[in-house]
Amino acid sequence: MRRSKQAVVGVSSRVSTLHQRLYDALNLGHFVRWGDDKRQKWHCTDIETQKLVLRAIDAFLDCVSSESLSQHPLVKESVDDIVGALGSILELKSESLLKMASDVAAKMVKLLPSSVLQAHVPHLVHHLLSLLSNRQLHVSISCATALNCILYNLSTKREKEVGEILKEGNTVFVLVMNVKDFSVGDKPTAYFHEMALLLSRILWRWPPSRFCVWSDSKFLDVLEIHKLNPESSLKAALLQLYSSLALCGNGAKKLLENRKSLLNLMVESMSSPDTHSVQMDGFRLAQCLMINEGPCQEVVKMCGEHVVKAIVTGMNSSCLSSGKLPKDQMSLAVEACRLALITRWVGNHHSYFWKAGVGRALLGLLLTDFWRIHQSLHGVPLQEQLLILQEALNESSLPSLRPYIWDILGGLVANSAEDFAPVVHEDILELKALIACACLAFTESINMARQISQSKITNTIGSESASRAVLMMVYSPCKYIASQARFILSEVLNLDGKNYIEYLVNTLNATSCRNKVLRPGNFQVVISLISLACYASLPRYGKMVIDHQGMQSLLIFVKCWLSNPVYIKRSNLAPHLHNSYSERVCCHPCVEDWEGKDMQLLFSLWALAGLVHKFASHAGFLKVKLEFDESQIVRELEEICINHSTPGPRWYAAYILSHFGIYGFPNKCGKRIWKAFLDNELADLELILSDQSSLCVNEVILSVRCPNLLPVQGPKLKEKSSTGPFLEQQMETHRGSKVEVRLSAHVDHQALVKLLQYVYMGYLQAGEDVLKNLKILAKHCDLQPLLHMLHRRNPRYGAPIPTFDLTSALGPVGHCSSDVLLEPNTIQLLNWRCSFCSAPNPHFHVHKVILFSSCDYLRALFQSGMQERYFDQFRNHQSTG
Repeated sequence: MRRSKQAVVGVSSRVSTLHQRLYDALNLGHFVRWGDDKRQKWHCTDIETQKLVLRAIDAFLDCVSSESLSQHPLVKESVDDIVGALGSILELKSESLLKMASDVAAKMVKLLPSSVLQAHVPHLVHHLLSLLSNRQLHVSISCATALNCILYNLSTKREKEVGEILKEGNTVFVLVMNVKDFSVGDKPTAYFHEMALLLSRILWRWPPSRFCVWSDSKFLDVLEIHKLNPESSLKAALLQLYSSLALCGNGAKKLLENRKSLLNLMVESMSSPDTHSVQMDGFRLAQCLMINEGPCQEVVKMCGEHVVKAIVTGMNSSCLSSGKLPKDQMSLAVEACRLALITRWVGNHHSYFWKAGVGRALLGLLLTDFWRIHQSLHGVPLQEQLLILQEALNESSLPSLRPYIWDILGGLVANSAEDFAPVVHEDILELKALIACACLAFTESINMARQISQSKITNTIGSESASRAVLMMVYSPCKYIASQARFILSEVLNLDGKNYIEYLVNTLNATSCRNKVLRPGNFQVVISLISLACYASLPRYGKMVIDHQGMQSLLIFVKCWLSNPVYIKRSNLAPHLHNSYSERVCCHPCVEDWEGKDMQLLFSLWALAGLVHKFASHAGFLKVKLEFDESQIVRELEEICINHSTPGPRWYAAYILSHFGIYGFPNKCGKRIWKAFLDNELADLELILSDQSSLCVNEVILSVRCPNLLPVQGPKLKEKSSTGPFLEQQMETHRGSKVEVRLSAHVDHQALVKLLQYVYMGYLQAGEDVLKNLKILAKHCDLQPLLHMLHRRNPRYGAPIPTFDLTSALGPVGHCSSDVLLEPNTIQLLNWRCSFCSAPNPHFHVHKVILFSSCDYLRALFQSGMQERYFDQFRNHQSTG
């Protein structure tokens, strides 16, 4: 017999009475041990007793809820017995009691805290799953409702166990069938809502379950029909289901195939202020569909302007006039800002943002009552504007949105076109106000870092993002934005800018020392590096950094980092970037982030590059070159290019190398391929210049890496007759196996040799004397990455690394010059078909020069004198080509 718990301190007499009645009812049955953990399970076959127990549980839960006692020890101690009784009654599946039992189960999981129920979740899930397809619709709906609540609050600790239960019960299949069987009129809308919502929750938590859903075309067709239903609850469930499917990269592709109606539903939901939940789900679906750069560009192509307009509208609807935002408006602002982070990727959407008035929307979120402030900025000198804006920033009541605002702004300025400039006076004023606010926040971030170093811990929310936004502004490819940002930042720094330099340099010095006690934290280091990079863009302050021996400190920091790297994810310093979607994705291509975990290395190289570029002829730089071994600096920069996969540090290492006469990206394969050019043994093409000097090259290398040096038409080189930009005429004469190509008199021999060095190696080394002709040649050959380096332009944030990749030689580009047929002995493929010839066996059309240069084993086979007909059929090396 179970006794009523005696821990009744702090509860009303009514609760005590209902608690006593509950145990009186339970004692009409009996408890038995069950399961591996030997829990007590209530058992009674009498329907009236079961009904009495359900009513007692229901009354007890209502009373506990009304008196807010869900965390009281009395309740916690009773949960085991309540769950045991409910499970037993659900398991018996008595038709007359299922409705009441399922309702009580749904009420219990809603009213009791998830922490109290976590231990009982597997038991509850097991019993509720078996009733999802019960013929009583009310029972199915209540069970789905209860399961939705359980999964929403499920702890990660229980995920694996619950996942196994769902898998054993074939739950995804059951839910898919339930959704397919739904038709308006036959079943209530709540049925579809709860089933679709439960399915979306399962797909969101357990990625392996997604494939069988998005690959079911009939299921997707059913969802397509229900999009037309105007009921908000049904629309919300649909949006959540689509969001869970879109977390799978392949699922997202499937959803976007010929389903523009999905994007229409999404944009319509984002733009609909009538139903807050639907609007929020619309924004979340957009985030899932645009979670990576590739899918984002696809959506932008189809409906980019409409999406951006909805984002800006969502921001504007949350702008502050006074006081604090209501909770629903605040949540909408967060979702709109989170989606607006797509500005960090390249695409046409940046122009849509400017066109939609994003500047005004960002200022509205940044400053309370911006319209009043806007009027006060007209016709006022910059220093007075800065005072007004600083006061407004201090009074703003939405600091949690600032990290988003700065990141959105940083993405916009980093990806704006070179010739972008606002035309309307209001737009100009708003852009300058945003730049000024960011610059003011930039100096505040330095102050915060200093306070942390002095053990005066302060709130650092948004500091890193504000500093980063200013960095993107002063190095923006847009000339107008960069010039305005540098001018305003100089004005902001007039007050304390000089005093900050000593702190910033000392922070790096402390980081490089071996005394771990004195070492500053990652936040201070990153802020210092970003700040120094910003200072380097300003001639006056960059010179001060050099005078404070900042360049030496940066070089030492880079050297120390390379010997003892400190890896930091940006999300560790910017918590607003954490989101539940990115942690649940699957089947998306793994694209290396531009910064990766090398934030400190990237920003130290960025700051160093800014100083080197601006002050290469400065006495301070010449002194550095004397104090440090230049060859060692070059060697370490080359190592970064070769051994680091993160694009950002590699770009800036290559950019600094361009000031030492090395242009391009040093790599592991380049020197091996260049050796083939120097040897001339396998050359099949002779480039003849106007002075009758010649260079022997390999057609396949030029075809892949620099096709503009070759004639343009014809299936084979010797059949080509048209001329490229540097071809004077095409000769049919041969010297041995080489085909001659005469080049124009405009081609300089020394410049051509250097260009070929880049084509073969991926980088070149040249003095200033050859740069002019080399730039002309690179421009006509359309080698944009090389041209970028030759002009020593700042790397564009997010730009991919030009890959030294000869793989395309296996395709149509290299087929004409193929001189080896690689055929494995052991592989037999059904329906094999070559795109270039009629040979029946699997094979590759490859190139001796690439095999010879890339693989020691194959080079040894060639040099051994082995006949090629045996080499063609060598075993287990067919993938080397």
